Amino acid sequence: MLQIKRSKTEERLLEDCRKGDRKAQRDLYEKYSGLMYSVCRRYINEAEAAEDVLVCGFMKVFSKIDQFKNEGSFEGWIRRIMVNESLSYIRKNKSLYMQVEIEKAEREPDYTQIQDHLEAEDLMKMIKKLPAGYRTVFNLYAIEGFSHKEIADQLGISENTSKSQLSRARAHLQKLLVEAENYMNDKLMTNEG
Repeated sequence: MLQIKRSKTEERLLEDCRKGDRKAQRDLYEKYSGLMYSVCRRYINEAEAAEDVLVCGFMKVFSKIDQFKNEGSFEGWIRRIMVNESLSYIRKNKSLYMQVEIEKAEREPDYTQIQDHLEAEDLMKMIKKLPAGYRTVFNLYAIEGFSHKEIADQLGISENTSKSQLSRARAHLQKLLVEAENYMNDKLMTNEG
């Protein structure tokens, strides 16, 4: 069994949260809310809805904290709850699943040139531009590491739908990368001319 060394401070914080100590709960929320909010935003574009999911997620963290057995990462345990809460929100709002047809990228982007100018933050902005269904499957597969079977089970869709959504997400991202490359090339030409 994997045991992760925790600081005395974190152990004490978890123990106090298990006892229902409000200050400890607030401290835990303040420690992890920023990171967990960004997890929720990867799945939910609307800031207000992501905040609601975050709050619901932390309510679940506090009500189920006794289920965390100090095995594995506590942050990972919270992240799993936030992902599940985000997916639950998406399932309740089925209209977010509207599939959008996209045209094929006209050419393969030059990844070496894009890499010189593209930051991780820019890529996350591109992922946020994806339609909700694409973004959800892309996040679960590429970022969280779920299999298509796990994604299908989580979202109540078929494995083929998961694969299709991922394929479309990749094509959409490829199109956005080509647009970014064209923009950068135009900008370089303007600066040189």
